[in-house]
Parts: sequence; C-alpha cells; structure tokens
Amino acid sequence: MTSPDFTYTFFRIPKDEATIRASAAQYRALRLEALQVSPGSFSSTHAIESAFTEDDWIARLTVPDREVFICAATPMTSTTASPSGSENANSGTQWIAQVTLRGPSPADQFALPAAANPPAQRPDSEEERWQMLSLFTLPAYRGRGLGAQLCQAALDWLREYRAEPNTVQVRLIVKAGNDVTVNLYRRLGFEDAGRATLVEALIANGDEELVEVVRKTHGAVVDEQRQGLVMVMRLRRN
Repeated sequence: MTSPDFTYTFFRIPKDEATIRASAAQYRALRLEALQVSPGSFSSTHAIESAFTEDDWIARLTVPDREVFICAATPMTSTTASPSGSENANSGTQWIAQVTLRGPSPADQFALPAAANPPAQRPDSEEERWQMLSLFTLPAYRGRGLGAQLCQAALDWLREYRAEPNTVQVRLIVKAGNDVTVNLYRRLGFEDAGRATLVEALIANGDEELVEVVRKTHGAVVDEQRQGLVMVMRLRRN
C-alpha cells in the first residue's frame, strides 16, 4: 500500500537468528515510542521497558506462543521494506504499527470465567484459539486504515498457518467506550462476546506478571469491574 509520502508493508516478524537482533532493535524503538506517546494504551510503562536488555527484547519476539505483526513505512524515495521485515539500513524505513497473536491455546486455558458471559468453547479437535492483543499505530500514521490492514494481515496468516482445525476462534478484549477501536474490529468481523475485568484481560493476554502490580495500584476494582469488551470472530480455513 502507498500514500503520497510512504509505501506501507505488512509482515510477521520472523524468529530466525539471522534477522532477530535487527528486528528486536526496530521493535524496541516502536514499543518505547508507543509507551511515551500513548501511555494509557498499555498495561506496562516506558520506565519498565526502557530498562530491558537486548536479550529481553529478543525473548519477547521469540516466545513460542506469540506472533508479532508489523506495519513498516518507507519513504517513497527509498527502497521498500521486504516482506520478511528486513530493510536496507539507509532506506529510512520505520516500524509504525504492531499487533500480536497469542496461541494456539487449549480450551481449558483459553476460557474466561462464567461471570464474563463468554461463548461456549468447542472441542480442541474442532477449533483453534488465538488471542489478538497490543494493536497500536503511531499517532502520525493514524487515520489511514493501517491498523485494520495490519489486523487483516494477521488474520490472513492464521488462515494459512495450518490446514486443521477448519475453524479458528480469534478473541480480543478492548476497553469499553473506545469507540474508534471497537468499530475497527467490528468492520473486520468481530462480534461482542461478553465482558471481562482488567485481571482477566491481563491473563488472557499472557501478562500474568502484571496482575499483582495493577492490584496494588488500582485496588479491588481490577477484579470486580467488567470494563473490558470481549470480541470474537471465527475464521474458516476451508
């Protein structure tokens, strides 16, 4: 995709040793800028993540149950970023948006508590399950439909990930009242599927280590108030 100033490329970050250090540096730059400009969008903080080592960032990108997808912006006068995520060092390419998929997860680990009013889970043999999380676009690039295209690239990857099961459930949890993001997901085909607490959302996103931090910071409301809108879509592979 192009705009008057940039060409945009969407890709999954590969986990191979040949490119992972360069990818970790790009991802670190995007993540730290995001934490600075939109701190309210994340459970973590710039202070926490700016202390991460290179090995910490590499570990984040190589966790077996996570796949990170990127939108890269390349000035029209430069070489376009490759689909693998590697760029010419002089290309001026910047990673400007991300989204993560976590999975596949078995039904017993994926299910939310009954109080969240979630949809019934199908047997593992019939359905694969993934959590979508951490969608973010740098403010300077918003309003161009890049977030939706990035999510669609991730969903397309899921369809091709393997042949079976035929059905893939993709779930996300977004703060209720965030109408712009909720409408983006609805246009992609997600439907409302319950309400979650902040603690339930953290666990679903694989951020269990933050649970006690938010409990100490915000108190009992993080276990009681269901302010997270659960949204689900089911993809067919065949």
